[in-house]
Amino acid sequence: MGVEWLKGTRYNWLTNPENLSKEQWDNFEPPSHSTLKTARAWAIRELAMSLWNYPSPAWAIKAWKKWLSWAQRCRLEPIKEVARTIKEHLWGIVNAIVLKANNGRAEGINSTIQSLKNRACGFRNRERYKAAIYFHLGGLDLYPTGIHR
Repeated sequence: MGVEWLKGTRYNWLTNPENLSKEQWDNFEPPSHSTLKTARAWAIRELAMSLWNYPSPAWAIKAWKKWLSWAQRCRLEPIKEVARTIKEHLWGIVNAIVLKANNGRAEGINSTIQSLKNRACGFRNRERYKAAIYFHLGGLDLYPTGIHR
């Protein structure tokens, strides 16, 4: 019983509009006048995506608080849940925005450790596991002296 024009648009709703081709955007163009929950959730998400470019902490806080106000009043429980989480961590989010900090490096290390764990199918004890992590991530120069790379 849904709206007919929604068929085949899932990819467009989930994709960053900057990554959509002109043809895809022309076929999609979510109506701003729509009262569908999907359209409201999409608009809230798009606004949140635009809040990551503030150079000033004061302006970032002001913009996020305005977004939080909208998200908490939207009557969409998943969005309200995200808004509560963001409200709890707003100071850290603003610091990450202003300092342009990210945890990409830590995620890469964790990925390598997980890969080691999966490849070994488990270790007999913690010391061997630690040794494998140090071996692969310790940055050791294992070439004999006198050999140049």
